[in-house]
Amino acid sequence: MTEELVPLQKKGVSFSLKRVVGLLLLLSLAATFLYSAYSKSGIAFEGIYIVRNDGPFLSFQWTFVDLGISSIVTAGIIARLFIGLELLLGLLLICHIFLKQFTYKAILILLAIFTAYLLFVLAKQGNHGNCGCFGDNIAMTPMQSIWKNLGMVAVTFVLIYLYPIKPYKNQEIVAVVLFMVAMVTPFILNPVDLDNRPEAANETIDLAPLYTAAPMPDVDLRTGKHIVAFMSLTCPHCRKAAYLLHVIHHQDPTLPIYLLLSGSDNHEKEFYNETHASDVPHLHVHDVAAFQKMAGPYVPAIYYINNGRIERKANYFQLDPKYMKEWLHQ
Repeated sequence: MTEELVPLQKKGVSFSLKRVVGLLLLLSLAATFLYSAYSKSGIAFEGIYIVRNDGPFLSFQWTFVDLGISSIVTAGIIARLFIGLELLLGLLLICHIFLKQFTYKAILILLAIFTAYLLFVLAKQGNHGNCGCFGDNIAMTPMQSIWKNLGMVAVTFVLIYLYPIKPYKNQEIVAVVLFMVAMVTPFILNPVDLDNRPEAANETIDLAPLYTAAPMPDVDLRTGKHIVAFMSLTCPHCRKAAYLLHVIHHQDPTLPIYLLLSGSDNHEKEFYNETHASDVPHLHVHDVAAFQKMAGPYVPAIYYINNGRIERKANYFQLDPKYMKEWLHQ
């Protein structure tokens, strides 16, 4: 039995009120964790169908690269485990599994880890852009997300006082099942890509228009090996690619990465606030026709260029410093 069978009238209105408020807070906290896991997972629902949009997941995955994880595969595994942990905590709350003994404590530890990371981002990059706590669904700055985490911590402490449900029979079995489901689900819905190498190519690209009028690139992209990314300032996939290239450049500034940007000057500040890519060598190309001729029909267009020839092509989900270094040393 979970509690003594005391008649409701003897427990009083205060007891009932605590239970109702506690249950509402618990469900709100569970919903936050479940939505957070869903928003970062890279999946969405269209009717009865599940569709993938890897953008939010990739942004979350690359935060671990930014923290020093050198392998994109390892970072992907860690990201999926964190998403699984958020899913698990939401399910444990709903099913009232070991609330006081485990779940509340695990929530406080996870929120402390997330807040420490956000403080790191805040100190290094400032309070700009979307921290990715809810993927692309709800944009939040690092400071906003810190306040959100503090609110969740406060709710958890209130629940510890208001809603300390005792363990019930056989919940160990339920906990094991929920653990297996939660930790495996992110890997099933979004399998780890073990081979995200760029596509081989053999095309000529004319970069001469970049050097016909000022401003010009401060390096000669026509000679030697360069990884050149053509991007629109307003393209959401371009912004993801720019953020990822910023992370790669931050980890290894020797990689010859160069951004060529197109669009209105009015969008520059917003672009750099979101991507933090102002530290990557770049040039804003104002000749739209020349930019489109070099970039091709789609952006982001990321080319591995060797003495005026495109030898590799990559999209924003094919960026891995491992293959960049491999190509540079060929």
